[in-house]
Amino acid sequence: MTSPTPAVTAPRSGAYRCGAIRFTVAGEPDYPHTCSCRDCQSLSGGPMMGWVSFPLDGLAWSSGEPSWHCTWPDSKRGFCPSCGSQVCALDDGATTIALTFSALGNPPDLVPVNQSFRETAVPWLPQVPDTCDRPHT
Repeated sequence: MTSPTPAVTAPRSGAYRCGAIRFTVAGEPDYPHTCSCRDCQSLSGGPMMGWVSFPLDGLAWSSGEPSWHCTWPDSKRGFCPSCGSQVCALDDGATTIALTFSALGNPPDLVPVNQSFRETAVPWLPQVPDTCDRPHT
């Protein structure tokens, strides 16, 4: 993948709005992107969500854990059971977990390399340039 996102292996900390869920994640971030699918739009209340994946074995919940809801036949989303914030997405059999940019505090080193579901993107917001050289939706 060609990406402006540098390899970072130092653990990162994250939390959600109410602070009931906190986590650390270690490993190289993979495929930072935005998503404009109808689920991301309706769950976020906005035109898109920002996601980045990390190795699942590098994730540790330090306070609380998400509640899970299936949103696709082979994927589930994690939500904060206290405030309802979207926490993560996990595909069946995956070795990585997708976390929202906002949970990580929108760090400046995580730059989206693509925008998924461009066909359902709002027309009034410029799309994220595709700088990724791997297959995507």
